[in-house]
Amino acid sequence: MNKKHALNIANENQDDDDDRGTGTVDDAAADDANKEADEHEKSKATDDDKDKVDGDGDGDGDAKDNTNANAGMYKLGVPKSTWPVLSTNKEKETWITLPHPGDSAMDITLPPFWSHPVHNNELMSREKAMAIGTCIEPDKDGNYQRGDECPMHQRTVFVAIASYRDWQCKHTVTSIFHRAKHPERIRVAVVDQIVDGDDICDEPIQETCATMPDQDICKYADQIDVYRMDAPLAVGPVFARHIGHRQYRGEYYSMQSDAHVTFTQDWDEDILQQQEATKDDMAVLTTYLTDIVNSIDEKTGKSLRSTRPIMCNTDYEGGPQGKHLRHGSQPEQKPPADLTMPQLEPWWAAGFSFSRGHFVVNVPYDFYQPMIFQGEEMSIGIRGFTIGYDFYAPQRSVCFHHYASLNKDRVNVPHFWENTKSYQG
Repeated sequence: MNKKHALNIANENQDDDDDRGTGTVDDAAADDANKEADEHEKSKATDDDKDKVDGDGDGDGDAKDNTNANAGMYKLGVPKSTWPVLSTNKEKETWITLPHPGDSAMDITLPPFWSHPVHNNELMSREKAMAIGTCIEPDKDGNYQRGDECPMHQRTVFVAIASYRDWQCKHTVTSIFHRAKHPERIRVAVVDQIVDGDDICDEPIQETCATMPDQDICKYADQIDVYRMDAPLAVGPVFARHIGHRQYRGEYYSMQSDAHVTFTQDWDEDILQQQEATKDDMAVLTTYLTDIVNSIDEKTGKSLRSTRPIMCNTDYEGGPQGKHLRHGSQPEQKPPADLTMPQLEPWWAAGFSFSRGHFVVNVPYDFYQPMIFQGEEMSIGIRGFTIGYDFYAPQRSVCFHHYASLNKDRVNVPHFWENTKSYQG
């Protein structure tokens, strides 16, 4: 397939859904690479179209002026947010055009970030941390950013999934909503990298929504935000997850998982309780997930395991790109009997991460790491730790992974490495 043609397909995202209202601010990223990407677009913008770059819609393209003009919308440098959230596909007038990270001769159009990082290279105050995160119901003044005053069951959850030609993605999304105790507060953002004929992540498992409207993907369609990309444009999980972080819109919590994961019953209530048990606003619950085999009771959806994985070791290993660190899990076992909260660990895992929403704001994925697989976890982990985030192993597993080594149906699922000849890393 011609790359220019593929790019056109990539930008033909799903049809716009109904307006539900949210705001975005000037698009700037956490690290120099992301800032360089956005500044590239600003530098070539004309006076007539600069508002398309900064996303403020006022026609002046000046982030500083935009901030001053809308000072009432900000609290401690944090944008206002609301619920329900407008699909990023309804914000296309604010999207920006950047060089494709694997081939600068091509352009690609992306949603703007909800906010630039707010940490200011120092440990955030609790007041600022509490300013980020929406409640599904506003207070008496119409404010959705209610901090601790928001009841636990009303705190919103953003779920980011990067999927590469994965037939199980729709099953993962279904599992997220079907087994959540409060699916009304979940919003799933998918970067779906596909070719013609592949399963589509936001299509129902059976028939269509017209013929079987009670399927979870149909019932919660307004809470599923999909960025569709033609698979030949894919350059690995870092770029796909970078796009996913651009889909965040101020939710109270943020979660990242792979596209081939099954969740347990009432997973949302369980993981929120574990998160809050740390009494740490900078806590990130993260781990390499246990395999699905013999892990979930098919009738109840409950976990069959009393053990949990924890990441305490890492080592260098070789490969085509030279020596690199690769984290490992300790032998899975029960948490210490006297431990009533998740346990601190040194590493961050990309396959499962749960935190307050400001983690996505402060530590967004790098834009310029094409064809990287080993290394993404070190980048996020180091950047997160150095501005104050703490990594914990969940005390209980709320989801389980479908590994190809134990699941024959996944053996032939394609990987982004099929694009190796097209892009350098």
